Amino acid sequence: MHFTVAELAERVGGRVEGDGSIRIERVMPLDEAGPSDVSFFANRKYAADFAASRAGAVIVGESEAAAPGRTLLRAGNAYLAFAKVSTLFHPPREPVPEVSPRAVLGEGSVVDPSAEVQDLAYVGRGAVIGARTILFPGVYVGDGARIGDDCILYPNAVVRERCIVGNRCILQPGSVVGGDGFGFAFDMEGDGNGPRHYKVPQSGIAVLEDDVELGANSCVDRATLGRTVVRKGAKIDDLVMIAHNVDFGPLSIAAAQVGISGSTKIGMGVILAGQVGLVGHIDIGDGARLGAQSGVMNDVPAGEAYSGYPARPHRDWLKEQGALGHLPGLLKRVRELEKALRKLQEET
Repeated sequence: MHFTVAELAERVGGRVEGDGSIRIERVMPLDEAGPSDVSFFANRKYAADFAASRAGAVIVGESEAAAPGRTLLRAGNAYLAFAKVSTLFHPPREPVPEVSPRAVLGEGSVVDPSAEVQDLAYVGRGAVIGARTILFPGVYVGDGARIGDDCILYPNAVVRERCIVGNRCILQPGSVVGGDGFGFAFDMEGDGNGPRHYKVPQSGIAVLEDDVELGANSCVDRATLGRTVVRKGAKIDDLVMIAHNVDFGPLSIAAAQVGISGSTKIGMGVILAGQVGLVGHIDIGDGARLGAQSGVMNDVPAGEAYSGYPARPHRDWLKEQGALGHLPGLLKRVRELEKALRKLQEET
């Protein structure tokens, strides 16, 4: 597969500076690219790699300075242009319409003829698998679950009973939709053998709407009652925990190791950076941004940026962090003042 730089520019709505006839065969990093490769530059940290790169063409933004002697593919959104170019060279896998004889289909299950069910995948009783969906080995789809069209469930992904996955969803390896929520009532009397944690039945379901991606080993727990919902276009990174009855908003993003406690509502377009933790029963407004390792204990207004533990407005957190650096000097001054004060008291 190959394209000229001019053809790539046309496909992504960009424009060429330099030789548009260069034949491009691969997408490669700046420091590994050769004359038949296209690369990508948007972070000044890699300016030296950009200057030294042997790439045939480099995708850059409109604001990037001219580079005499180098062919550039300029685009208003360079990262988006890179994503589209990379997709041309690495198109999504097409399903092979077949059900492996080593797969297990439960009674009353329905698998669309265009879907692919690979070895050792399990489709439970009454479950439905949509058109062009791919189930890799070890996938488990529970009784009565529904998987939409054009989905990819990678090895060992689990969708438990009655849960729903929309169209064009991707479940990375080991992800779980519909595991039991963490609900226990403390029973002091127990059953005669002392106190115990009495399990609360988790009788609801979990729902992924269309165009959701769930990262490897991430979990979306089923609701205690009703639904846990990850809404349209949301993207969940690896090792993320979404608890029972959470409503995770459309186009929102959760980076690695985020933990969201039960019944929390996340608005539209929210960004949760790595290792953010949220208590239960709070609301995060549309477009809010939470910095890495923030501990969120209260509602966050729409459009606000919060950081720290406990989380507070990002500007306040920056001021506090700046002040912390002065504490050793301040402590030294206080001790000197105390010493001077004692000396004055002794002299008087």
